[in-house]
Amino acid sequence: MTPTAPPSPATPLADPAAKPVLLVCDDESGPRDSLHVIFKGDFEVLLAPNGPAAIEIAQHRAVDVAICDIRMAGMSGLEVLERLKFVAPGIEVVMMTAYETTDTLRQALRLQAFDYINKPFDVATVRKTVAAALQKRRRAAEAGAGADGERINALFAELQAHRVEEQIARARNEIYASILHDINGPLTVVSGFLQLLNQRLATLTEPSAADLEFIRDRLKTITRQTGNCIEISRRYLSFLRRAEQDEAPRVPVNQLLADLQQLVRVHPSAGRHPFEVRPLDRDIAVRMNGTDLIQILRNLVVNAFQAGTEPHLVEVSGTVLETPLDLGRFRDGERERVLNLENFDNTPPLVALAVRDEGPGIPPDVLPRMFQTHFTTKSARQGTGLGLSIILRLVREAHGALHVQSTPGAGARFTLYLPAVARPGA
Repeated sequence: MTPTAPPSPATPLADPAAKPVLLVCDDESGPRDSLHVIFKGDFEVLLAPNGPAAIEIAQHRAVDVAICDIRMAGMSGLEVLERLKFVAPGIEVVMMTAYETTDTLRQALRLQAFDYINKPFDVATVRKTVAAALQKRRRAAEAGAGADGERINALFAELQAHRVEEQIARARNEIYASILHDINGPLTVVSGFLQLLNQRLATLTEPSAADLEFIRDRLKTITRQTGNCIEISRRYLSFLRRAEQDEAPRVPVNQLLADLQQLVRVHPSAGRHPFEVRPLDRDIAVRMNGTDLIQILRNLVVNAFQAGTEPHLVEVSGTVLETPLDLGRFRDGERERVLNLENFDNTPPLVALAVRDEGPGIPPDVLPRMFQTHFTTKSARQGTGLGLSIILRLVREAHGALHVQSTPGAGARFTLYLPAVARPGA
């Protein structure tokens, strides 16, 4: 579609006596419908299921603010942003992002996006962002296209440049925080095993064969976890440099489940909670970094331990699926959430890894917010609010999906679906 010539920079607002006009562009019906419900009382909300439809609307309607998803099939959100700004330069555009690189965010802001919000979004944040975008839109329209308007546009351009750097700094700070959070797991294991070794060595005069085997076993685990720390740091440095692997690694799941048992056995949160790991009935590999999968499972297990103070069972189990998932059966609701279906590689074989606990369950008001960065129900000394957001990012990178189910008083179940590949000789 070739856009028509753009109107003058002083594109008028929609009729001041009427509601302002909000355009929502997303190829998923869920976010579109949610945003319609949130804003229908304050805006005339126009919905577009794809980029060309959004451009078509903007060519024929005076739109004040647009909300546009970055990742869409066909025309990307960045293309839609650029064309909207061509068709209606005065429109303010808020981008929605599930997980994007700093380069993508930088490009969106340089294309004069007003701001971005993270998926899944919370109502307060999206309302505040859209209100600020509308306020800027109104001020620019009132200023007109004269000298005052040009000065205001120059100021806005300068503010936009500052926003670019601010968002880049924010993204990098989250990565640094994630490094510290992820490395804390292996370091906890190293610390615990060193304490065990010190206690054993303190009582030895002449080590027996059993003592030497004990020491050898612990040193192997310490070496492996130290390697995990190095791998984690390399992974994040690679992300910061925007390096990409040519081929996704293939990680044997049952070996990782055995490593998980070693990790969890010495974790302080394990306490008196019964813990079981049920391996796959046949070994298979998944297309993702092994440290990433260990971090996902470990974080889920530790969260399950910390779900309640009374001892309760935590179980990890796996299943190999030879047919694609029926995605139509997954629905967000009061007791369940599904994440990253839009980016999920549903090509069999698949591996389903479930972390189930018999704790108190997840409160309905917490379930919609639990994957937001820095959201936590723990005290400042117990949690950073990064664990679940890190899990979601790693799941997206692996083109997996995560299904969360919970019944208050009857525990929770997190099922991770990952694309897999049969191992030679397995």
